[in-house]
Amino acid sequence: MQRSCAPTVARTNMSSVLDESPWLPSDWCSTEIRVRYAETDQMGVVYYSNYLVWFEVGRTEFCRQRSLPYRDFEREFQAYLAVAEAQCRYLTPARYDDVLIIRTRVDSFRKRTISFQYEIVNKESGLVVASGRTLHVLLDENGRPRSFPADFLRVMRLDEMFASGSEKLPESAK
Repeated sequence: MQRSCAPTVARTNMSSVLDESPWLPSDWCSTEIRVRYAETDQMGVVYYSNYLVWFEVGRTEFCRQRSLPYRDFEREFQAYLAVAEAQCRYLTPARYDDVLIIRTRVDSFRKRTISFQYEIVNKESGLVVASGRTLHVLLDENGRPRSFPADFLRVMRLDEMFASGSEKLPESAK
């Protein structure tokens, strides 16, 4: 499995329901997967729900590549990221045995929520087969919303997202 993070790229004209935050996106992190037979339908095309599973793979690798595996995040911060919204746009079919690159980045960050953006790209053709976002609410051990800890941005190396003078960190992240 190949993994990498790319340099930060400023947001261009991206608009969606989840794209309400003024924060710039973080670096893209990438990981590769190969489509397994079990992930396809009878025609050899990837079944739609697998894309959401692959978003989770991308999100997990994003955290791991920033030296904070999700398991450690739960333990260190005594918190959980619950999915509040999920969006996936299917652009072209992926098929059995295709090698796909899952690209993931933080799209927005607020006091109690974080939004991840995804692109799934066919490695051979370079075509984006799907794109999407997930919005997560930070919950405590009792399932109640809570604020992100002050050092979360630093630990996840997201503090550079907020380096611009026009951007302001949420109070809980200062």
